[in-house]
Amino acid sequence: MGNFKTIDEARAYFSGDRFATENGMTLEERDESHAVTSLALGARHRNALGGVMGGAIFTLADFAFAALTNDRERVAVAQQVSVNFLAAAKGDRLIATARYKKDGRASCVVNVDVVDDTGREIAQFVGTGFKLK
Repeated sequence: MGNFKTIDEARAYFSGDRFATENGMTLEERDESHAVTSLALGARHRNALGGVMGGAIFTLADFAFAALTNDRERVAVAQQVSVNFLAAAKGDRLIATARYKKDGRASCVVNVDVVDDTGREIAQFVGTGFKLK
């Protein structure tokens, strides 16, 4: 869990990610190798066609990326990211799981898979992080 002793301690720290948290995103799990965030979908997450906004999906994946790559001792910022939207969400909840592909001294590469609560693959996010400390 890095320098967080409990998931509640990590949640308190990441409550500072206000855009994500004020839009309903929560940190579910976090340790040295992965982070999981989720979002209960509501009307505010939908576009004019009734689908989930790409920005909501992106933000959930970015929140998982941040939760994995940052703690009180490590700080990383996204240097480059890409997202492939794979399918429309059919469920009521999105889940993003971030895992390191590479965790180097000055940079990292993180894969984030976003699925809905039916198991449908919604998006794949790949982020390169630059480590500030």
